Amino acid sequence: MEFLQSADFWIGLVKIVWINIILSGDNAVVIALAARSLPPQQQKKAIFWGSGAAVVLRIVLTVVAAKLLELSYLQIIGGCLLLWIGLQLLSGNDEDEGGEKSHGNLMTAVRTILIADLVMSLDNVIAVAAAAQGSMLLLILGLAISIPLVIFGSTLMIKLMERFPVIVVLGAGLIGWVGGETIMNDTALKDVLVVHPMLHYVAAAIGAVFVVGAGKLLQARANQPVTTQ
Repeated sequence: MEFLQSADFWIGLVKIVWINIILSGDNAVVIALAARSLPPQQQKKAIFWGSGAAVVLRIVLTVVAAKLLELSYLQIIGGCLLLWIGLQLLSGNDEDEGGEKSHGNLMTAVRTILIADLVMSLDNVIAVAAAAQGSMLLLILGLAISIPLVIFGSTLMIKLMERFPVIVVLGAGLIGWVGGETIMNDTALKDVLVVHPMLHYVAAAIGAVFVVGAGKLLQARANQPVTTQ
């Protein structure tokens, strides 16, 4: 237990927790969007299991993230996957034909959370791993402490989305923005970014506009009344 008396240990732990607070904002949005369509009693389960599994996934990712980011086209695939997730979360029906709120599936919500977190955490875990400086104990402790932070953030986001529906659109736009950024961060496009660095922001903006625009269009079509002849 000598490590508990080390100043470096506590400094590293604070760094990891702080990094997770900063980098978990978009993850909290994804979790909230995925869980908001569930019945109230299942929302807490989705947030808990989704957040917990995502943190475990981050620990595993930390070991291989640097190598994964070197693979060409992996982030392009991941970015496209994020765009699809954002589209699905925004275009999903909030109401059924009777005007009542339709409920999603718990496992579907958890799966969506895991897939989105997997893609969005590739860059994040490198910063966490650097702060841990090779200490697996420090890494696990820091990420474990971040679980209640993500859960609190997700729960707060759901309440805000229920009160201010426009946040749902902004959240989906954020996922699209991250998706566009992820695509442009791929190693296959590194030379293009060197010549045209502004493409990073252009791709992010296009991703956000695509998710919001296409999602709203699909939502409008789904909500159109079915006419019978």
